[in-house]
Amino acid sequence: MKTPSFFCSRLFLDYCILGGMPAVIREYIARGTFEGTLDIQRQLLEDYREDIRKYAEGMNQARILNVFEHIPIQLAKDNKKFQISKVAKGARFKDYRGCIEWLKDAGIVNLCYCLNYPELPLRGNYDEAKYKIYFFDTGLFVAMLDEEAQEDLRVNRNLGVYKGALYESIVGEALTKCGYDLYYYKKEDSTLEEDFFVRTQKNLLPVEVKAKRGTAKSLRTLIQSDHYPDIRYGIKFTAGNIGCSDNIYTFPYFCAFLSREYLKWVSSEEGKFDCEGGADDGSCEEHRQV
Repeated sequence: MKTPSFFCSRLFLDYCILGGMPAVIREYIARGTFEGTLDIQRQLLEDYREDIRKYAEGMNQARILNVFEHIPIQLAKDNKKFQISKVAKGARFKDYRGCIEWLKDAGIVNLCYCLNYPELPLRGNYDEAKYKIYFFDTGLFVAMLDEEAQEDLRVNRNLGVYKGALYESIVGEALTKCGYDLYYYKKEDSTLEEDFFVRTQKNLLPVEVKAKRGTAKSLRTLIQSDHYPDIRYGIKFTAGNIGCSDNIYTFPYFCAFLSREYLKWVSSEEGKFDCEGGADDGSCEEHRQV
């Protein structure tokens, strides 16, 4: 028997594929299928490329376009940190910095900076030369994938190698729309890595996006280690249900848009934040009451 959670997850994947651009949504509502939506998304991408050529005055437009085109390519990799050296031969950060900032200021992308160390405060505690780049709209990210991936995704809902990139992108988009700046952390020796961080007045919370089933090793390390005193709790977004265990609060991906409201609720009743026992399977009574 298919559960309500199954249908919510399926509808949310449709939203990830479509994105939130009004023209795309209108077409989907009118037809009740994906038919015609990809053509609109591709036209929107062409419009953005034309805007870059038209409005990026005084900038190297070819460099801006190079960055724009390389975003989906680099997100598909396990290491999603944007590497300028992969954009063009001999490319350097100082030559492309203005191009990346132009895309951000134009509202086309969201930047996620690497923290120097996972501690408060967040602003001023990051390396501006290390970052990930996400499209502001997942539908446009999906529309830039190759033809075979497009058909497999829309017909079979098979994400393939883009699964992690898509769900990480949508959570980043959700956190941005909640008013959060985006930060991640990766230890120099790659033994510890976390997708995002958000904060309450008193606590820093790591946020992990799980594309596959498995343990959240880095998340548990950040919570349990004495080396990170600002971190006592964490959030995990998955394809599963709501749950809590060992101070890790688990939510379906589509709940990411409620992150700020949830943390406000938690901060107002600190006694309800602890969930050291419980199970990570939706059985936490406090979670069902949120």
